[in-house]
Amino acid sequence: MYRYDRTDQQLIDERVAQYRDQMTRHLAGELSADELRPLRLQNGLYIQRHGPMLRIAIPYGMLAAAQLRKLAEISRRYDRGIGHLTTRQNMQLNWPQFEETPEILGELASVEMHAVQTSGNCIRNITSDHFAGVAADELTDPRPYCELLRQWSTFHPEFAFLPRKFKIAVNAAAQDRAVIRAHDIGLDLVRGDDGELGFRVFVGGGLGRTPILGKLVRDFLPRRHLLSYLDAILRLYNRYGRRDNLYKARIKILVQALGIEEFGRQVEAEWSELRDGPTTVPDAEFARLAAHFAPPAWQTLPAEDPAHTALISTDKAFANWVRRCVHPHKTPGYAAVTLSLKAPGVAPGDISDVQMIAVAELAERFSFGEARVSHEQNLVLADVRQSDLHAVWQIARSQRLATANIGLLTDMICCPGGDLCSLANARSIPIAAAVNEKFDDLDYLYDIGDLSLNISGCMNSCGHHHVANIGILGVDKNDEEWYQITIGGQQGNAATIGKVIGPSFYAMEVPEVIAALIDVYVEQRTASERFIDTLQRIGIEPFKTRAYAGRDRRRTAKVEHRETEVVSA
Repeated sequence: MYRYDRTDQQLIDERVAQYRDQMTRHLAGELSADELRPLRLQNGLYIQRHGPMLRIAIPYGMLAAAQLRKLAEISRRYDRGIGHLTTRQNMQLNWPQFEETPEILGELASVEMHAVQTSGNCIRNITSDHFAGVAADELTDPRPYCELLRQWSTFHPEFAFLPRKFKIAVNAAAQDRAVIRAHDIGLDLVRGDDGELGFRVFVGGGLGRTPILGKLVRDFLPRRHLLSYLDAILRLYNRYGRRDNLYKARIKILVQALGIEEFGRQVEAEWSELRDGPTTVPDAEFARLAAHFAPPAWQTLPAEDPAHTALISTDKAFANWVRRCVHPHKTPGYAAVTLSLKAPGVAPGDISDVQMIAVAELAERFSFGEARVSHEQNLVLADVRQSDLHAVWQIARSQRLATANIGLLTDMICCPGGDLCSLANARSIPIAAAVNEKFDDLDYLYDIGDLSLNISGCMNSCGHHHVANIGILGVDKNDEEWYQITIGGQQGNAATIGKVIGPSFYAMEVPEVIAALIDVYVEQRTASERFIDTLQRIGIEPFKTRAYAGRDRRRTAKVEHRETEVVSA
């Protein structure tokens, strides 16, 4: 993985010193809260419902074991022993003390980590495929390009105060696992007709209040021109993006207003002044960055380990885990492993300090000292020998990291929601818990098969509910929590925005509504169909009809439940 050089470390150390001084002045009354706000935001510090939240950057999801150990130590010393992993491959601490945040940043800097640009109207953490470098369907490793973008965007003076936050994702595989079309800029690595590496560039994607998939603005951009072309896009956005309306400030609104053809024309005009200039990236720089991501010392192994195969045939629990949590690796004899952070009774994406230490030890023992954060809020060990899978499973199971539900309904993406976030209209975590309780039978989940369910507590869509097969959105009606259901969204190459099925539901109705939707699928599917396939074949109406069929019964039950509570009180 990338290691800081002297310049990287100096920049981060200086930022920590600067932030510590700002906080000291603020606590002394010399810097007002309004003056501090843009400074703390660009250092990852929010003020949430119950206090501060610090968002820690994990560039393109890569973590060294030493960094995991430091995160465990920080969460234990300065928080409540819990970290929350996000869809942007970051970690959030939800209970730090305001005045202690400079010390946390200092601790992070000691292991080449920071919280820079994890908030604010700037270029955020660059994200990518959590199987980068090991995926069998990969054209090339995207991480050197992510690192190039990290270095280019960090402290970029021209783009420090954009109209709104800006997100970039990079994919280099045949199957998009980075949801690039849901980003302000999505980059898809491809080869040109002459064999040269370059990018398909998508622009104007984003979820939130106005969910839009990014549009292709250039079908091939030579890699040497990547930075100058992104400069052109961001200059155009900085110049014409709206600053008078928070809800219309994202680049997707500008692209929609101009149309992709006109937007592309203006980008090309801007780029004509920049291309072949000082931001042109020479091959030597790509080689320098790629050297940081050289393959580890993989052994020459047989494609199949006989002992591993035997264990699959004799141990059903292990076989189920392999089926859902173990993924192909481009090197024979190796596999990638997803460690599930979706155990029953735990908020999706949460990991304890004890579990962080356990993952660090697993990474050191079995995966060359590295782990990755996935878009789905899980952790990945990318380089595990087949012969070690059973040992990894046993240790992971002892730490509640081996729930065999990856890709299934209970592998939910879920934002913190109203329990923690000041922006949320409704709670997300209790809904996730209720769905998990409703569908606690793994055999039934295996029968349902691949199905994504995402939950957001507000229209900001931090839970990415728009691109889930079933999406749940918390809404506020007369100071009461309600939940809107969308269906038909999906990630990947065929990314789709889901459609709202109708009026929203009470919280207590949601698990039954999800069950009704799944019943339609089970009744109507053909032998090989996934939920999304059946939905696309038969349309939304059968699902909608079933979802609302029991509404009166459910609401009568809710009223009776409330009356019982009043009598009991």
